[in-house]
Amino acid sequence: MGAGVAASKPNSKSAFSFGRAASKLGGRLTLWAFLIVMAVLVLFPIVMAILGSLKTNSELNAGTSLLPQDWQWSNYTYTWKEANFSLYAWNSIFLSVLSTIGILLVASMAAYAVDRREFHGKRMFIFLQSMMMFIALGVIVLKPQFNLMVKLGLHQSLWGVIILLVAGHQFIFFILFGFMKGIHRELDEAAMIDGAGFGYIYVRIVLPLLTPALGVSALFAFRGAWNEYILPLVFTMTQPKLMPLTVGLANLRYGYGGAVQSHLMLAGAVLSMLPILVMYVLANKMFMQMSAGALKG
Repeated sequence: MGAGVAASKPNSKSAFSFGRAASKLGGRLTLWAFLIVMAVLVLFPIVMAILGSLKTNSELNAGTSLLPQDWQWSNYTYTWKEANFSLYAWNSIFLSVLSTIGILLVASMAAYAVDRREFHGKRMFIFLQSMMMFIALGVIVLKPQFNLMVKLGLHQSLWGVIILLVAGHQFIFFILFGFMKGIHRELDEAAMIDGAGFGYIYVRIVLPLLTPALGVSALFAFRGAWNEYILPLVFTMTQPKLMPLTVGLANLRYGYGGAVQSHLMLAGAVLSMLPILVMYVLANKMFMQMSAGALKG
C-alpha cells in the first residue's frame, strides 16, 4: 500500500512538470504567432511599395500581378536624376540634421536646468510642457507661426521651419528630463568642490552620461523632422528649390503632361525610407543601453 502511494508521487510530479512545460511552450508559441502577425502587418505595405516601385505605371495601375513582370530599376534612376529627387533629399537632410542638433541642444539644456535648479514657476513650466504633448495644435497655430517668421524674414527659407521644429521639443524634453533624474547629484557636487561651474558640469559630465538618451532622442527628432509636411509645404510653396522630400514627393506623382505617375512616387517613397532605416540601425545600440539602464534602475 505504502509502496503504491510512494510510486504515485513521482508520477504526479512528472505530470505537473509536463503540464507546466506544455503551458510555457504554448505561451511562447502564442507570443511568436502574435509577433509574426504584427511583423507581416507592418512589413506588408513596405514590401508592396518596393514591388510597386519596380513596375511600369500601367502594370501598377492594372494590379494584375504581385511581382513585376519586367523589373524597372530605371524608375529609381529617373526619380533621382530627372525628378530633382537629389535636391529634395539634400533639403531634407539639411532640415532634419540641423533640427535634430537644435532640439537636442535646447532640450538637454532645459532638462538639465529644470532638474538641477529650483526656481519660481518650475512646476508650472513642467505642467505646461506636459500639456503641450497632449494637445494637437497643428494648423491652429500655423498662421501665428507663419506671421512670426514673416516678421523675422524667414518665411521663405528652411530656417523658419528649423526654428519652429526646435521650439516644439516637449517630447524630447521629457525623455531627457526623466533620464537626467537618474544621474546622481553627487557628481555635480564633487565637480563644484573642484571649482567647476554650471556650464562646465553640463558639458563635461552630464552630456557624456546622457549619450544613450541623446541617441534615442536623436532618432525621434530626426524622424519627426524628416516626416514633417505641413510646415515645409507652407514655407517652401513658392520656393521649389527649397522643398524637402515630403513636399517634393507629391510632385513625383505627376509628369508626362500631368498623367499620374504612381510608380515614380513609390520609388521616391522607398528612397525616402532609407535614411530613417539607417538612423534606426545606428541608434539601436544606444536604445538597448537605455533600456538596460532603466531595468537596472
